[in-house]
Amino acid sequence: MITLVVLCFVSRAASGAVPRGLSLSFALLMQQALKSLLGLVTPAIDFDREPCLCFRVGWAEKRERRMAAAVAAAQERGLPKIDFTGVGQADTGSPSWEAVREQVMQALGSYGCFEAVYDRVTPQLRGSILEMAAEELFPLPLEAKIKNTSDKPFGGYLGQISGFDYESLAITDAPLPHGAPRFCGLLWPDGNPDFCEKAYTFSKKLGELEEMVRRMVLESLGVTEYHEEQSASIWYLLRFSKYGAVGDGEQEEEGERKKAGYMAHRDVNTLGIVCQLNGVDGLEVDSGDGQWIPAKPSSPTSYFVIAGDTFRAWSNGRVTAPLHRVNVGGEDTRYSVILFSVPKDEAVIQAPAELVDERRPTLFRPFAFGEFLRFCATEEGMKAECKLSAYCGRAAAAEAAEA
Repeated sequence: MITLVVLCFVSRAASGAVPRGLSLSFALLMQQALKSLLGLVTPAIDFDREPCLCFRVGWAEKRERRMAAAVAAAQERGLPKIDFTGVGQADTGSPSWEAVREQVMQALGSYGCFEAVYDRVTPQLRGSILEMAAEELFPLPLEAKIKNTSDKPFGGYLGQISGFDYESLAITDAPLPHGAPRFCGLLWPDGNPDFCEKAYTFSKKLGELEEMVRRMVLESLGVTEYHEEQSASIWYLLRFSKYGAVGDGEQEEEGERKKAGYMAHRDVNTLGIVCQLNGVDGLEVDSGDGQWIPAKPSSPTSYFVIAGDTFRAWSNGRVTAPLHRVNVGGEDTRYSVILFSVPKDEAVIQAPAELVDERRPTLFRPFAFGEFLRFCATEEGMKAECKLSAYCGRAAAAEAAEA
């Protein structure tokens, strides 16, 4: 029946009832939509008799090819890869440290993200974390998991979200001796000491990587003297996440069924270190030009370091906070774990004076992190395309001054 509507429309155009070129263009678009959405077979249009329409279609095809080429180029380009093998906190000032430091600053300044090859976490420990997440943590009954509460927005258990097959639990202060036992004591009657020990060791090793990256950035910016102060103002959150496998009827993308596992967003914290545990990829990072770069680890010891809004504000924009998302494809459940460095609620995020001058004025007004986090959880904050700019950017600061 819908096909007949198209045919009638073309027929009326042929009789001169409506503008010919416009009508046939519209009819073609309807045909293409019918083919893609309903799989219908519609009559072909004679392009030899419609040179203007042929030009329009040729332009559209060229545009599609350019877009496809841009996507392929972004995927081929990939994210920067930095090898931390043999580089530790004790190597500050060594040639190897300085070589890695240069790469870190370049990657976070351009992409806000990079792949870190980091061998301080053994394959055995990484495998144990996956096994515990898949076989011990997420199979717990919901009434146990919801005991993982937090007085902070986006903390504790996350799940039961309409439209998203996603669950997540978080350990506060995971790299500290009390963090994992407090978490495990809520979920298991015996406290699961094996889980506690391994989660603590794992998060401690990732915490060392986070601190190295942060120190390298401060050294690159010439403000190393702020490192201890900054370190004292943050705490760590270790978040386990599970993304359901793609079922029948999900959207198709490039021949593979995919569904959004987590919508596009920027992190609000300082740094995040992502470990895709079971080889099921899904993390994608915005290249900055509208293309999504798949974060595909190149080795079993790879992690992805992502900068958040707080680091962007503190560095006065010298560090980028990228949009990123999770797209799950295939038939396997995706497990990941992320270590976040998070400022304390009372920490005031302000660019050091050394990073502000006439050529680069202050991009964001100073703010207390806790207040910013609460703003992000409001309806206004959730709708904001860039939460940081909406809350404390130049325009927001001007509006606040006028009020």
